[in-house]
Amino acid sequence: QVQLVESGGGLVQPGGSLRLACTASGFTLDYHAIGWFRQAPGKEREGVSCISSAGKSTYLSDSVKGRFTISRDNAKNTVYLQMNSLKPEDTAVYYCATGAPCYADYVGFTYWGQGTQVTVSS
Repeated sequence: QVQLVESGGGLVQPGGSLRLACTASGFTLDYHAIGWFRQAPGKEREGVSCISSAGKSTYLSDSVKGRFTISRDNAKNTVYLQMNSLKPEDTAVYYCATGAPCYADYVGFTYWGQGTQVTVSS
């Protein structure tokens, strides 16, 4: 059974850091692109970052570029999203997903985790 589980969310102050993890079961992550998305209440789901199946290319949205980093640890079947210099506008539920290449819109991704809440507030 294909399953993705996110972890690492929480409440942080502006300027703080969190590291989100996306751990896969039922398949091997190194054969798949993994995307991170986020959604705030009443807002459209937004692509945040993506790492290619080969790990040769990474993508970051303009809003997080320079603050977030995506990486994979194939031995742990896990993809990480390191989030630094967090801002209140980063507050959202963060999801990882797979099943599509990194250029795809979120509707193209087949498998999704349940999400983890990130709240940035003073």
